[in-house]
Amino acid sequence: MGLDTRSGAARRTAGLALALNFVLAATLVAQQPTFRTGQVTTVSIFTTVTDESNRLVPDLTREDFEVFDNDKLQELTVFDNDIRPISVVVMLDTSGSMTASIKLLKEAAEQFLIRLLPEDRGMVGAFNDKIEFGGEFTSNRDQLISEVRDLDYGNATRLYDGIDESLNMLKGIEGRRVVLVFTDGDDTGSRTGRGRVLERARNEEVMVYAIGLESEMFDGVRVVRTRPDGGLRGIAEETGGGYFELKKTADLGGTFSRVAQELHSQYVLGFNAKQLDGKVHKLTLKTKKPGTKSRARRSYLASASPSGQSR
Repeated sequence: MGLDTRSGAARRTAGLALALNFVLAATLVAQQPTFRTGQVTTVSIFTTVTDESNRLVPDLTREDFEVFDNDKLQELTVFDNDIRPISVVVMLDTSGSMTASIKLLKEAAEQFLIRLLPEDRGMVGAFNDKIEFGGEFTSNRDQLISEVRDLDYGNATRLYDGIDESLNMLKGIEGRRVVLVFTDGDDTGSRTGRGRVLERARNEEVMVYAIGLESEMFDGVRVVRTRPDGGLRGIAEETGGGYFELKKTADLGGTFSRVAQELHSQYVLGFNAKQLDGKVHKLTLKTKKPGTKSRARRSYLASASPSGQSR
């Protein structure tokens, strides 16, 4: 055995550096949707677990989960239920059908924003016949609330353009990325289709939460009832976010608060991808504890270099 001639201080410094490297690697795996080091690609899955009463379940262990990649059981290499920072775009429908409820909607969005944690970053925006954003990403909740109050309104509902532009805003940002979108009607003016938005959100590993509201508006002839665009549920479910469809504005505040609670109560699971074939792989997540159900993204792009996120 060779003799280590370094001083005790030098050995302690080297040991500390090695330990910090291990901690950094573990943190990156937990924060990134997909993390790569050397030849290993770890696919991370953020999941919300609820019981039969739709209450969040915070006390599961690694052994309570099973993850399947294209129906093949995977060994979990990552398991964590610590709170992880998020970067979120809150995108609100301020089209003509929302005129009577704009104030309530903005107040409800504030309930989400005030629940952001100091490490979280947010951006607010709106869609109608145009797309607008309040400002840059920030952790300043007072600034975000002020920007929500200043959002403008318009006529048409460019829902999918709004989500598409939100994905653009999240490009190049490290860590967990989320779009929280609200609408009360069908898309009536987007240049971007639902399929394109879904493909981007999946490939760029962005979780989409969606809140839809049934509402009433006067179209110049009669009072008509609007319903949220039917394609939203599929995008939310495919990317692992939640979908909430409401029938009254009184439920808006509680629902926005619920989304914040879920985002700060999720588990992160990870496995090492065996095959990077450039194809979309089906993901299946199961919980073993009776009476629980999980919600997570249903697929991922098995590529060595997915788009939309800096490395």
